[in-house]
Amino acid sequence: MELLTVHGITVPLSSNEVSPVIWQALTNGSYEAKEAKWVFKAVRPNDRVLELGTGIGVITSLIAKVPGVQVWSFEANPSTAALAQRVINANNVGNVVLSQGLLAAGEPRTIPFYIRKDLWMSSMDKNQGPYQCEISVRSTNIDDFIADHAINILVMDIEGAERDLLRRSELPGIERVFLELHDHLYGLSGIREITQALAAKGFAYDPRGSYGPCVLFAKEQGLREYEPE
Repeated sequence: MELLTVHGITVPLSSNEVSPVIWQALTNGSYEAKEAKWVFKAVRPNDRVLELGTGIGVITSLIAKVPGVQVWSFEANPSTAALAQRVINANNVGNVVLSQGLLAAGEPRTIPFYIRKDLWMSSMDKNQGPYQCEISVRSTNIDDFIADHAINILVMDIEGAERDLLRRSELPGIERVFLELHDHLYGLSGIREITQALAAKGFAYDPRGSYGPCVLFAKEQGLREYEPE
């Protein structure tokens, strides 16, 4: 096992625990680089953050280092969740509750999840590409979880499942939503559906916290001080 440093986060990992593509991204610093930079435009001190799609816990650990935050994170893939817990533990962040499971809109149900070689390609979409195996994951209602834990920030990277989730959920008490769009899975029509669904809930696209597919939607009113690039 090696001790990598990725965006300032300690990542204890062996090359045989991830695909060669992901190992290369980890070692050259490109792994989740955009998210690592722009998530801080969304998360602020003392936020209560719900993260969907933990991955190996790099972004989770970065968020957890923001002063006063509390993080609840969900990862559907059991083996990936185990790697994420190792990373979280290695970074001594005690303000993270990691769960292996899924949050979804609607009544709890059993959902098929498809495990792929590149862990960041694992998803609920069977047609996304070849997969190694299919598992069944029991969902929890996202709106109930948000309300029960007084969540105010939602961060997600869930490989296309964001379209259905954001259309069907209410997101009570959420002030900001930071997500990675996956237009290669649902096209511009899917992005339009996401934007319209969030607009109907009172969110606006915030260009000051967005870069390419990593986008921030916010409910805040008024002007911010100009931030030069």
